[in-house]
Amino acid sequence: MRTSGTRIGGDWSEGLRIPTEPIGSVPRPKYLIESLAMYHSGGISRSELDSVCDRAIAETIAEFEATGSPIITDGEQTKSSFVSYPLDGLDNLVPDGVTIAFADGHVRQLPRLTRGPFQYSRYAGEYVRKARRFTKLPVKQAVTAPSALTLLYPDSGIKEYPREAFLEDLKLESERDIRSCFAAGAETVQLDFTEGRLSVKLDPSRRLLEHFVDLINDVLDRFTSEERDKITIHTCPGGDQDSTHSADVDYADLLPLLFKIRVAAFMCALAAEKNKPRVLQLVRDHLQAHQKVFVGVIDPLDTRIESPDEIADSVVEAAEYIPLNQLGVTDDCGFSPFGDDQSTAREIAFAKIRARIKGVALAESRLGLGLTMEL
Repeated sequence: MRTSGTRIGGDWSEGLRIPTEPIGSVPRPKYLIESLAMYHSGGISRSELDSVCDRAIAETIAEFEATGSPIITDGEQTKSSFVSYPLDGLDNLVPDGVTIAFADGHVRQLPRLTRGPFQYSRYAGEYVRKARRFTKLPVKQAVTAPSALTLLYPDSGIKEYPREAFLEDLKLESERDIRSCFAAGAETVQLDFTEGRLSVKLDPSRRLLEHFVDLINDVLDRFTSEERDKITIHTCPGGDQDSTHSADVDYADLLPLLFKIRVAAFMCALAAEKNKPRVLQLVRDHLQAHQKVFVGVIDPLDTRIESPDEIADSVVEAAEYIPLNQLGVTDDCGFSPFGDDQSTAREIAFAKIRARIKGVALAESRLGLGLTMEL
C-alpha cells in the first residue's frame, strides 16, 4: 500500500508512515437533499440537478482536501445509498425484498428481483470521473460487494432464471463495476461488506458467510494480483441513523473467514467495540502475513469529536498487537451511507476526519516513525 504526503496544520510533512484513509460517505448539504427531492417530484430538470450535484461534489472535495487526508472520496454525495446505486431505475425490481432490522427498531428494505437478466443500472466509475474533475489528490471509490446483492434474488426462485444464472450475471456486473473505477482513475476500490457480520446473525452456522466469501473471491479471481493489491474490504456492524444491525455479532465469528478474502487490505470497525484488546488479539491471530488491516479509530455514530491525543492512544494500542508494516487507520464506517441519513452533522464528520489525520501524525511521533509535528 502507498504512503502519501499529507498536510498537518498547514505544512506538508514527509508523508505519514502509517497509511490512513476514509471509508466513503459524508453527510450531504441541505441544498443537495432539497434539490434531489425537487427533482424526483418534477420540480427541477435533470440539468439543474446536475449543476447542484457538481457544486456539492466540488465543495465536499475541497473540505476533504482541507483535512489533510492523503486520499479522498467524493463523499458519496450523489449515491442513493452505498448498496443501491447500481439498482436505481431498474424495471425488474419490486420494493418488497429482504428487510434489515437495526438495533433502534428502524428497518431498511432491499428490493426483490422479478426477472432476469440482472444488470447494473450504473457503474461506480462515473463517480470517480466526476470527482477527478475537482482534485489532483488520489481518489478512492467504495462499491457494493456482490454478496449484498445476492439478497435481491427471492428464495422462491424466478421462472426461467435460476439462481446459478443470476450469480454468474452478478459476478460479471461486480467485476465491471470495479474495473470501471480503475478505468476512471481510482487509486483504490473498496468493497463495502457490511453484510459480513449480518450474515452470521442470519445464519449462525456461518454457511452464508462462507458463501459470501467464496462469491467475493470468485470475482476477485478475475483480477491480477497487482490489481487485487488496490482492492480493499470494509467490514462493520452497519451504520444508519446512529444505530447498527449486527454489533452483537462476535468478531470471532467473522474474522477467520474474512481474512480468507483474497485482497491485500481490510478496513475493520474498531472504535465502537467494547473490548478492543480482544478484537486486536483476534486480528493478530488471523491476519495473514501479506495483509494489512486499517483499524477504525473514529465512531461515526457518536456526535462527540475524538481528540487527536485520544486517536493517537488508539493507534499506539493497535501497534502493540499488529506489526507496523501491516497497520493502517480509518473510520469505523461512512458518515451517511444512506442518502436520507442526516443523523450526523456535516461539520462534525469533517472535524472527526481532521482529528484522525492529526491523531495518526501524533501516534507516529510517539512510535518514533516521523518528525514531531505541531498539531
